[in-house]
Amino acid sequence: MSKKGPLTPDILRKIDAYWRAANYLAAGQLYLQDNPLLRHPLCPADVKPTPVGHWGTVPGQNFIYTHLNRVITKYDLNMIYVCGPGHGGSVVVAQAYLEGAYSEFYPNVSQDEEGMRKLFRQFSFPGGIGSHCAPNIPGSINEGGELGYSLAHAFGAVMDNPTLIAACVVGDGEAETAPLATAWHSNKFLNPVDDGAVLPILHLNGYKNGTPSLFARITTEEVEEFFRGCGWTPRFVEGDDPAQMHQKMAAALDWAVREILRIQQGARELGESERPRWPMVVFRSPKGWTGPLQPDGTCRVHQLPLAVNEWHPEHLTQLEDWLRSYHPEELFDASGAPVPALRTLPPQGERRMAANPHANGGMLLRDLRTPNFAKYAVEVPAPGAVEAEDMAELANYIRDLLKLNQKAKNFRLFIPDEAMSNKLKAVFEVTGRRWNAGTLPTDEALSPDGRIMDGMLSEHMCQGWLEGYLLTGRHGVLNSYEAFIRIVDSMVSQHAKWLKVAGQLPWRQDIASLNYVLSSNVWQQDQNGFTHQDPGFLDHVANKKADVVRLYLPPDTNCLLSCFDHCIKSRNYINVMVTSKHPRPQWLTMDEAIKHCTHGIGIWQWA
Repeated sequence: MSKKGPLTPDILRKIDAYWRAANYLAAGQLYLQDNPLLRHPLCPADVKPTPVGHWGTVPGQNFIYTHLNRVITKYDLNMIYVCGPGHGGSVVVAQAYLEGAYSEFYPNVSQDEEGMRKLFRQFSFPGGIGSHCAPNIPGSINEGGELGYSLAHAFGAVMDNPTLIAACVVGDGEAETAPLATAWHSNKFLNPVDDGAVLPILHLNGYKNGTPSLFARITTEEVEEFFRGCGWTPRFVEGDDPAQMHQKMAAALDWAVREILRIQQGARELGESERPRWPMVVFRSPKGWTGPLQPDGTCRVHQLPLAVNEWHPEHLTQLEDWLRSYHPEELFDASGAPVPALRTLPPQGERRMAANPHANGGMLLRDLRTPNFAKYAVEVPAPGAVEAEDMAELANYIRDLLKLNQKAKNFRLFIPDEAMSNKLKAVFEVTGRRWNAGTLPTDEALSPDGRIMDGMLSEHMCQGWLEGYLLTGRHGVLNSYEAFIRIVDSMVSQHAKWLKVAGQLPWRQDIASLNYVLSSNVWQQDQNGFTHQDPGFLDHVANKKADVVRLYLPPDTNCLLSCFDHCIKSRNYINVMVTSKHPRPQWLTMDEAIKHCTHGIGIWQWA
């Protein structure tokens, strides 16, 4: 990186003003219900009686988002923003509002004084919106209510999206969770020819909710060694002086974007096949930066830096002084709209991260080409007269499904290292398992462009990758053991919540269903026995709303084929199919199976 700052004085002023505007809008969401432009001194009626929300991560994230806007425009990037820190909802709301996208999705929240009043009042307020990065926020594909999944979602989003960059901000508390710690290895499954890129930005602000964060309390050298060991090339942006930090961040992002473009050009045009070291940024800034308690800079600013139950005059003075420190009179015109200098900074149209169609994946969703499932039927001359392996027969259907959609590249199979165990051998006739790390002559079916994601023994990663893949407009299936899928129980709950809320938003387009095929079912464990017996996943899913979940227990191959074909074509569901991988009796002809599955439940009179 050049030692000379890349920002001219004019651009530096604009970026700093944009950052101040975003911070003002975020702080206003926490505290104000009226007087959004501070036209008069604050009075008790202007502030929320009981403010609820978080501030600690907000200024740092606003800083990052603002600088990403600059590089999107400079390099004409197709980029989405994945907000990992759980309490950063006000960031994405503020940024979407500044970009103008928020008012396009919600015209009643207009870019004027009345619209700003509604923007502030609705945040963490009865009848309003929550404080997390939920589906109702344009540009969001990762709800931060439960930490750990942002990086997996980002990698799923860029699979088969060669022009897309997912800028993923990882909070230093989130970085301590097991799924996130595992997700750093996702770079071994990225193909720079056919996939996009993930730009992780580790946001080190020193503290979690109540204790220091681990990455913030080890040396810079140790942090660098950790990420180099995971296959990344980190660059550090550290400090607390805004002017210097703007220059450092601009230089770091310019470097990162150039590295991504260089890697992709080398792979796509020059045929470079060696696994690259992708760039990442470690961003170290004070927690609660620019806030009233910023010099304190500890976990006490994680939530509200001015947390009060009753608004006394001295509290109002503190709050007003803080809000006026951003100089809103310089940032918004007489009507309350952002001044022209701010409107020229962000990208335009669909290049805005809050308006990028990849963050509203249903806009890009295309139907799968599916084979006729009936041609894969098992002949059943009489109930129980023949035996077959249900999963092995289904594998023939999935093989042809992969073949039919090979050109579209919009379907993948996600499995935690169990494809062969679960009798899916046939799918390897048309594709391999994705792998971009080292290989040996004895390895089988490893391929840098494979469609089968079973090279990592992590249900968390398979689930997270698949969710990111679905949320950006593609299709997929997760196959696992019935007992072991329980490790993603909470991820399923979060996705069910996402589908429930998204279904209430007219601008959120339909996405493909999240489909599970759970083989190695709990009653057929053979040598494994009690350790592999836990049917609790069905209990867990059955607790969800019936307009979001569906459970299927196909009793034989023909019923499984009918169920699978139905599920893979469906939208906005979580479909759970539990089936067998071992030889067992076959009961119904294909016509009988279709009738049985259409009814959903029935009595077999012959039995």
